[in-house]
Amino acid sequence: MIALLDYGSGNLRSAQRALLKVGADVRVAQRPEEIGDAHGMVLPGVGAFDDCLNAMRKQDLLGAAQDFIKTGKPFLGICVGYQALFEKSEEFNSCAAGLGLFGGKVVRFSERNGLKIPQIGWNQIRITKSDCPIYRGIADGSYVYFVHSFFPKPTDAGIIATQTEYGDTFASSVWRENVFATQFHPEKSQKVGLQLLKNFVELCR
Repeated sequence: MIALLDYGSGNLRSAQRALLKVGADVRVAQRPEEIGDAHGMVLPGVGAFDDCLNAMRKQDLLGAAQDFIKTGKPFLGICVGYQALFEKSEEFNSCAAGLGLFGGKVVRFSERNGLKIPQIGWNQIRITKSDCPIYRGIADGSYVYFVHSFFPKPTDAGIIATQTEYGDTFASSVWRENVFATQFHPEKSQKVGLQLLKNFVELCR
């Protein structure tokens, strides 16, 4: 069973449907006690960094996520759920502290050469860690779906699993041990995204 954390994110149902499509048993969890004996956890996200962290704190899900990660079971963060794993964000004069699992902060795309912000639409990923298990069966240069104005800048380049070019070259996903996270939305990335989620689900079994 995979615990899908519900703190009010707008893409929760899309993530739930995609996980069900690839064969996952999904439990939507709004409180720590609803996580139970989950074999995996997914933190989805749409919206602002502070809103995500503050809602998780209010529902006692922040500590629950940290405790779950310590068990060594697979964890997947998506979009704002990816950004929340870092120390802090520059978004809207953010005051909330991130989980601090990874060193680094979340920054905004630089406005130059007519770059449209937010990035909304399809873009390529360049796989930098070919042994990352959630990219099994996914070709380098595949297109995935993004909706974001901000992205994390990891202090440890060794965790970067994929990179993407959008004005800046940024870390579009990271991986360390049992923790995976993507700036793009696998639940909206059609065949490629479903393959990634299927790979994650298989790790949880």
